[in-house]
Amino acid sequence: MLFRRILAAAAAALILGGAALAQDGQDAGPRFFRIGTGSTAGTYYPIGSLLADAISAPPGARACKSGQACGVPGLVASAQATNGSVANAVAIQAGALESGFVQGDIAAWAYSGTGIWQDRPPADKLRAIANLYPESIHLVVRKAAGIVSVADLRGKRVSLDEPGSGTLVDTQIILAGAGLSEQDILAQYLPLSRAVEEMGQGRLDALFFVGGYPAGAIAELASQQDLAILPIDGALAEALIARHGFLARSIIPAGTYQGQDAEVHTISVGAEWVTSADQPEALIHDITRALWNDRTRRLLDAGHARGRDILAERALEGLAIPLHRGAVRYYREAGLLK
Repeated sequence: MLFRRILAAAAAALILGGAALAQDGQDAGPRFFRIGTGSTAGTYYPIGSLLADAISAPPGARACKSGQACGVPGLVASAQATNGSVANAVAIQAGALESGFVQGDIAAWAYSGTGIWQDRPPADKLRAIANLYPESIHLVVRKAAGIVSVADLRGKRVSLDEPGSGTLVDTQIILAGAGLSEQDILAQYLPLSRAVEEMGQGRLDALFFVGGYPAGAIAELASQQDLAILPIDGALAEALIARHGFLARSIIPAGTYQGQDAEVHTISVGAEWVTSADQPEALIHDITRALWNDRTRRLLDAGHARGRDILAERALEGLAIPLHRGAVRYYREAGLLK
């Protein structure tokens, strides 16, 4: 029941926001295309901002010269902060967002009506534009809290992220794999920015975050406080990967965060750029083409550490939902899909 209320609230809020933006776009003339991301403190939002810049070419912008890499003519794309993967999937299905970033596990469950979506109608309009990059699961703890494993979270103050986020869903899976429930910890449901603030004040012992590294908010906290990024490996990781096919092994390199002297072995899920089957084929074809042009490559390489992991040769990896027909047309033209 709680999950249903969360989804309904997320959809209603985004539908209202979408209606206002659509009206603004109608008055101004350009075509608006939103990318639902997540908390501004995480990785989705800066990556979404880079991609929005890459695919935009507003009316009045300098026209592309023949053969020049540029955005989609007339398109004004923007990154929109949201509660994350679950909220994005709900909003795309409802027509309240044109696109958004969704973890691979959430996309699979939503489209098939299984897992956390088993009590809801399938989100059968979800379509993929591309798999983007692996999202590593961070378990961040205050060194003073004496936590050295997932099992040590029992009785501790832990943020599992906010309702509507993919992090919360994956955190619940990890806790269950370690024989814990939310009742075994002092659970808090905070967005990353709030969780970092609370940990900085000593009011939180640990937090979970699923996203590309480095996460700016965690990096800032690590520069101010003694933190540890704990591994999720060994038998726990093996069991989780065996049970959930969308999980994979991941390594957070040494030095990613201040005080992190060794690489951290953890697990990850894929971040996917998802749209609706209702979006026009020509539009999504042109957006997909703009995603993989040379200009976008330069923006991604310079703009964020995870941007360098967004590669055309990985665009079709791990997708558990159908590609949008416009994306299919582009990938066939590019020789990436037969």
